[in-house]
Amino acid sequence: MNIILQEINKLIPYHNNPRKNQAVDKVASSIKEFGWQQPIVVDESNVIVVGHTRYQAAKKLGLNEVPTHIAKGLTESQIKAYRLLDNRANQDALWDDEMLKIEIKGLDDLNVDLQLTGFTSSELDKLLFEEKKGLTDDDAIPENVKTKVKLGDIWHL
Repeated sequence: MNIILQEINKLIPYHNNPRKNQAVDKVASSIKEFGWQQPIVVDESNVIVVGHTRYQAAKKLGLNEVPTHIAKGLTESQIKAYRLLDNRANQDALWDDEMLKIEIKGLDDLNVDLQLTGFTSSELDKLLFEEKKGLTDDDAIPENVKTKVKLGDIWHL
């Protein structure tokens, strides 16, 4: 893969891009914190194939040059299909909630700004602080007991 720096004003957004730019602020924060880790992919005429949000984020950051990869040898139909697939494929990915909690808690323990993960504050709160619906610390069920029911003031196995 050949990545080159190009002036941002030479890139042409695809006029029929069906994606809305809702994640521009998140991507701008990512570029600012982590640098460019993915180039913008353009066709041989410099029309953006994938990376519209990265393009918008770079503009928001006032960048003059951006890393690009020119997708060579693709037909117009392949470019159109790839443009849709690149955006659609991530919607099919699912989270392993337990592994996600471990990762988020690990970052929190390292005092990382969790907003850099792209999750909202309410999503992070849910991952970090699970609700204890009606239980106090005195009522907490010991971890070595699989099932316990409290009737009145007495725990029953």
